Amino acid sequence: MDTRFTLHFVADKEGQLLREALQEWRISKKALTAIKFDGGLLTVNGVERNVRHVLQEGDYVGVTFPPEERSDGLAIEHGDLTIVFEDDAILVLDKPAHQSTIPSREHPTKSIANLVCGYFEQQGLASTAHIVTRLDRDTSGLLCIAKHAHIHHLTGLAQRSRNISRQYEAIVHGHVEQNFQSIVAPIGRKVTSIIEREVREDGQYAHTDVTVLKRFLLDAEPVTYVRLQLHTGRTHQIRVHMAYLGHPLVGDDLYGGSRHLIDRQALHCVSLSMEHPLTGRPLHFTSMLNEDMQRLLK
Repeated sequence: MDTRFTLHFVADKEGQLLREALQEWRISKKALTAIKFDGGLLTVNGVERNVRHVLQEGDYVGVTFPPEERSDGLAIEHGDLTIVFEDDAILVLDKPAHQSTIPSREHPTKSIANLVCGYFEQQGLASTAHIVTRLDRDTSGLLCIAKHAHIHHLTGLAQRSRNISRQYEAIVHGHVEQNFQSIVAPIGRKVTSIIEREVREDGQYAHTDVTVLKRFLLDAEPVTYVRLQLHTGRTHQIRVHMAYLGHPLVGDDLYGGSRHLIDRQALHCVSLSMEHPLTGRPLHFTSMLNEDMQRLLK
């Protein structure tokens, strides 16, 4: 059975080159090169054609993408995944805390990407794990994975157009004074660290909205429960912005938080909204806070 990913389109312009139609259908030049040289296929009304073929209105075009290969460092592993949504294009998962999204030198196994590759293998899917929305190892909640390189390309376009929206909830040290505020502060790598980021003038543009949900005391210490809307997706963005505000996340000892209440940063991706990359249908997913954060709120 051919497990390659195939999309079908109907030509709506008389006399248009197949190459021009593929561009309008958002097939990237990189994908076309892979189709030509790595085992893909272009067909018109069931007959193999090249990109110089002239289309007639109503022609039925098939685009078959080549099988994808995993990188050498991404081993296939099997384990539990909490699937929130799945179809032929995307996979939305609810990630627990203390699990990496992709393998690293410190945590080379049992990452989401490793387990997704194992899951795809069980499905007979000739693909690898394409992470659309990544979460830090100790952050829990929703993340999206594209099942194919072309879908990853489409979701990348959506992200650049700010058409993928994520909301997080967190518990931070201190009482945040303003009920709502926008933090617009560029983020870059800290010179003295390969891991830490900081707000710095030569950093990348970063924008986070902060809404206060509740101010309370934990062991006589003031803390605030906040909702955070990401408008950009910089590494450690929420953690850096809240520390910059003077309110590091509870449990985030990398950025000034304390771990005496929880053994990881108290941060959870509670909602993910996007348009389906193929159909354009609005999708909205939600996730309840993990038990460790719920316990702090009680």
